[in-house]
Amino acid sequence: MSRAPAAVVAYAQPKTSVRWKIFLIMLLLVTVNYIDRASLSVAMPMIASEFTLTPVMQGLIMSSFFWSYTLMQIPGGMAVDRFKPRLVLALCTLLWGAFQGLGALTTNAMSLLATRLGLGVAEAPVASAGGALNAMWLTQHERVRGASLMDGGSPLGAALGSVLITWLIVVAHSWRAAFAIAGVGTVLCGIGAWYYIKNQPREHAGVNEAEAEHIEQARRKEDEKEAKNLSGNSFDFFRYRSVLLMFVGFMCCTTLYYGLLTWMPTYLQKVQGFNIQQMGGASFVIFFSGFIGELFGAYVADKWLASGAAPNRVMRTIFGIAGVVATIAVFSVAHATSPTMVVILLSITLFFLRWGGLYWSIPAMLASRNKVGTLGGLLNFGGNIGGMVIPIAIGAIVQFTGSYFLALMCFAAMGVGLLLCSIGIDYETKIPV
Repeated sequence: MSRAPAAVVAYAQPKTSVRWKIFLIMLLLVTVNYIDRASLSVAMPMIASEFTLTPVMQGLIMSSFFWSYTLMQIPGGMAVDRFKPRLVLALCTLLWGAFQGLGALTTNAMSLLATRLGLGVAEAPVASAGGALNAMWLTQHERVRGASLMDGGSPLGAALGSVLITWLIVVAHSWRAAFAIAGVGTVLCGIGAWYYIKNQPREHAGVNEAEAEHIEQARRKEDEKEAKNLSGNSFDFFRYRSVLLMFVGFMCCTTLYYGLLTWMPTYLQKVQGFNIQQMGGASFVIFFSGFIGELFGAYVADKWLASGAAPNRVMRTIFGIAGVVATIAVFSVAHATSPTMVVILLSITLFFLRWGGLYWSIPAMLASRNKVGTLGGLLNFGGNIGGMVIPIAIGAIVQFTGSYFLALMCFAAMGVGLLLCSIGIDYETKIPV
């Protein structure tokens, strides 16, 4: 009886859109996150010259972020489930801004590596917090767009970071100034996020009754379908094929992406002969193509799902197309004959590869609401194993073969892995954990 008046009010007024503003804030945070990550890749040629680094040592430094970031994924997801996303996001953003700024003070390879380890710890819970907000704020038919809007910050941040960090280096004649400014900007974004983001819709002053009821009605319907007799043991996730395929599939997707994120600027300079301004411009085009691709893939998937199509059909088709096209495009880079064609092929690769951002809607599809953060941490743990390995592997390949050909073949193999794993996941069955 108590819900009846609320429902009448809800239908009498248009819904506010605070839930989408929350995810625009998440887009901003993830964009800043990747500007900070991209800063090292863009500045690496200058840092390598100043610190006298071999390709293997460059790979170790670019990989070091992922060591701590990956190991902290599951603990970070558990922290989100326990302390809720708002507090975790605020603390993480302040800390990662501090470590980014400290990078400007480093004087050798080991001190720089230490700041990247700290950056990895600080950023680890951010993605899981976004996944938890996805489950708390969005309906089932909005989550793909929400997940991809948040994850779109990855290619957008890489694109903007390529231009912004390049510009700061050119203007200030120093990569250190670029790191310091990026750190300060991150801290300011974290303060803003604390004031706007709330854990639940009814905690937010900007949410009207229509929007709150819209979200809660969808939750009630979802709760009716949610698995009963939950085990409560997060390690039981590993018993299910869909979780294992999710783990490996996202690992393949992010291995290819992080390989391009960390080594592509150096590849464009060393192999294609780009100067730093040309490299920054080309990187912007390539990664911005990924941002557009991610939003496009999410829009198509959400509209298709909203039309009543089965999640298995929608997700397997979207991921299947992404895996095939990204694999062919990155394989073709090894045989391209002009710098322009290389940029075009890499732009195509990123456009379709970033459809893999839809993986961030999978935890909300498979897990009960109180375990979304944990499953999100598990997803990102698998995704970032590749980030730990691929920068070192590419550095070793380049140092010992003098060529990027085998690196590009590794990237193509990851595209095949993304395809095979994604079409095997059951997106329609909740896991009783």
